[in-house]
Amino acid sequence: MLTLLGKGGGRRFCDGQTRRSFLQVGAMALGGLSMPQILRAQAASEAAAGAPGAVAGEGGAKPRSGGLGHKAVIMIFLPGGPPHQDMWDIKNDAPVEIRGEFKSIKTNVDGIEIGDQFPLIASMADKFTFIRTMVGCKDRHEAFQCLTGRLNEQAPPGGWPSIGSVLSALQGPVHKSVPPAYGLSLPMGHKPWADNGNPGFLGPGHAPITPGSGEIMDNMVLRDVTLDRLRDRHAMLNSFDRLRRDIDGSRMMEGMDAFQQQALGVLTSSKLAEALDINKADPKLRDRYGRGSDKRRDDGGPELLDQFLIARQLVEAGARCVTLGFNRWDWHGGNFTQARVVFPMLDKGVSALVEDLHQRGIDKDVTVIVWGEFGRTPQINKDAGRDHWPRVSCALMACGGLKNGQVIGSTDRLGGEPKDRPVHFQEVFATLYDRLGINVETTTINDLHGRPRFLVDPEYKVMRELV
Repeated sequence: MLTLLGKGGGRRFCDGQTRRSFLQVGAMALGGLSMPQILRAQAASEAAAGAPGAVAGEGGAKPRSGGLGHKAVIMIFLPGGPPHQDMWDIKNDAPVEIRGEFKSIKTNVDGIEIGDQFPLIASMADKFTFIRTMVGCKDRHEAFQCLTGRLNEQAPPGGWPSIGSVLSALQGPVHKSVPPAYGLSLPMGHKPWADNGNPGFLGPGHAPITPGSGEIMDNMVLRDVTLDRLRDRHAMLNSFDRLRRDIDGSRMMEGMDAFQQQALGVLTSSKLAEALDINKADPKLRDRYGRGSDKRRDDGGPELLDQFLIARQLVEAGARCVTLGFNRWDWHGGNFTQARVVFPMLDKGVSALVEDLHQRGIDKDVTVIVWGEFGRTPQINKDAGRDHWPRVSCALMACGGLKNGQVIGSTDRLGGEPKDRPVHFQEVFATLYDRLGINVETTTINDLHGRPRFLVDPEYKVMRELV
């Protein structure tokens, strides 16, 4: 949550503002740490050559230039495990208790068919890659593996860092006023789904920024300063000038250390404010994405399609990684009833995002990945639902300069086992890092003991079908 000026106790000044409130200027709440603390931690880690969290090998390889001037990834996590047999891998010839209620439809790529609830994606399938054989997951309701590529077992001290934290450590910010990694997932009833990424052994200096715990822009409010005025740095400075006259003989601002001033610069940057401001987007573009709602679906995420547009705005502003959790997909009952509501929203939001990236000429710079923590059972249960199925799941990829317009892998007749070309989560991560300009075969990051760690295990390589 972004906090510029908040409520608090303490001595009240003539404008009604308290000392405690004013000291919160520049604070960006993140796991109990303020933005200045995070900046100090990052500076300390960068200053310690060879210390835990430092980069070795060919890490920090400069991203290939393009329309953005940097490379980025947008990850859409589907909390609960999406039913692959009803989306990208329809089994028309399976028994009815396996096949379910949906049919396949043709796409604009000869030979590729997907579920009939995704007509928009089908009409631009040449811009997507449908992975039907994701393997290596566990029966766990958590975002961790989708954010790191790894399981929790045998993690090094401090834990594995998420992809956004890795990019922060290896490549740093594109612009000083725009942190490199953002997690847009809002609070959920099941907390492991709302994971926005953990810095792990890289330390808090590389934690993703989480801009909001409710309506994102409602949390970027300075007392009596609207978002429009936030863009006007002069108005912001004037508001502080008025406070200076009454605060400790104008000594307080002078006493702010460099990290507090840098944090204040982040929060008052017009780049960041504009990227997070969905209300300034063209209403027709917002309608194309679909507005959605920030109301949670049961114990899952919101149906907030605006976040897809915010993600695009953030990468254009300089973000390297944006992750978000969309809706709730744990359908042990009423699978087809719920899918008829949720599938069209995903179809609309994802197709709009990919179309928007292409139209803006930044599709080769931004890689999009859409997936969940595992798949669903081939057998439909007595409640018309599908249960957990970690043996195979699916993923959807787009943009990033990939060789899209293809299907990777196939499952057996019932959609329960990989038939050919199983794809491990770490292979997808190797490919994401490659698109971000990072060589996973030579790049390492040091853990808390100074031991170099590869970004993916050496047996997993970039997916040559895609690059």
